Amino acid sequence: MNILVVEDELKVAAFLKKGLEEQQHNVTVVHDGIDGLNAATGNDYDCLILDVLLPGINGREICKRLRKKQIDTPILMLTALQTMDDIVTGFETGADDYLTKPFHFRELIARVNAITRRHRPNQVADEVIMFDDLELNTAKRTAARQSQEIILTAREYALLELFMRNPNKVLSRIFISDAVWGIDYHSGT
Repeated sequence: MNILVVEDELKVAAFLKKGLEEQQHNVTVVHDGIDGLNAATGNDYDCLILDVLLPGINGREICKRLRKKQIDTPILMLTALQTMDDIVTGFETGADDYLTKPFHFRELIARVNAITRRHRPNQVADEVIMFDDLELNTAKRTAARQSQEIILTAREYALLELFMRNPNKVLSRIFISDAVWGIDYHSGT
């Protein structure tokens, strides 16, 4: 799953990225609201994890703008704001779920899985991409050649999926860096 995390607390953002990648997700992290809005509107994510108190544009405003543009990506608000008014306002701005800090990581994973499952209830559970004798199961995030499982790291899997979704195409370094590492890569070299 491709997940965008918009979180200005660097330690929390690093914790989320590491934990989600260990769950075999591709994670892009941005640290302010403007970058978060741009990333969410310019890319196709399966889920957004959005802090409310962000520099630039707050999470509620990001949520409103995305919904106004009819971007229906599931959004989990993750914030220290825990009053009933805060929670209700989060849902009213378009969030699909709301989790307050501090949180248990297992609960966050369960909530992400629930909102993405509800978002695509009729989706086929196991999408399999084939290329010659190489098979990629995107739901299980597994790869196999001639029915022999290939053990891959999260990055290796992300690269393989990117290449298999773009067969016989030349992909630029910038495209690959952005798609796999989430790097907005603009280098003159």
